[in-house]
Amino acid sequence: MLNILWPIFIIISFIYAFLTGNIENANNSIFNYSSKAVELTITLLSTMCIWTGLIKILEKTTAIKKITKILQPFIIFLFPEMKKNDKAKEEISMNIIANILGLGNAATPIGLKAMQTMQSENINKKKLSNSMAMLIVINTASIQIIPTTVIAIRNSLNSINPTSIILPVLIATFSAAFAGILSTKLFIKIGINK
Repeated sequence: MLNILWPIFIIISFIYAFLTGNIENANNSIFNYSSKAVELTITLLSTMCIWTGLIKILEKTTAIKKITKILQPFIIFLFPEMKKNDKAKEEISMNIIANILGLGNAATPIGLKAMQTMQSENINKKKLSNSMAMLIVINTASIQIIPTTVIAIRNSLNSINPTSIILPVLIATFSAAFAGILSTKLFIKIGINK
């Protein structure tokens, strides 16, 4: 759908610029903002590489097992079906860590791996299990203590204080996660997924 909408927006913009006599401004904007888009992409890519590399290092060490042990009470509460599945618990822990660090793009492949692991234990392959639904909610709410991507974007746009976003993001993501977890637990309890 977006493959259709974006070209339509671009064509409409060019027609409007032509009709209003702003075609020169439109051309200048294309070249100015193309270079800014490349700069922003490089900034985000470098930030993502640092944190993704850190997560890969965590995977290769015993640190992920220690973090999983710390998160275990929360994981067992949120994912009771996964109580005995250590692999799923580790993947869920890594997904939560990536989200806490504000790495939505890095959290996605880890979340997909956790989903595959949970799907292998899912009795009804055509329906999400309760644990799978909970992971989607937690991943979507994405509790962020360090909103790395947002800070990188604000920094690349020369924000005076790019880290001033931390407290509002923390409040918003905790609120979203709390509401999502509460709703999901309620729906699971009343058996809406059966």
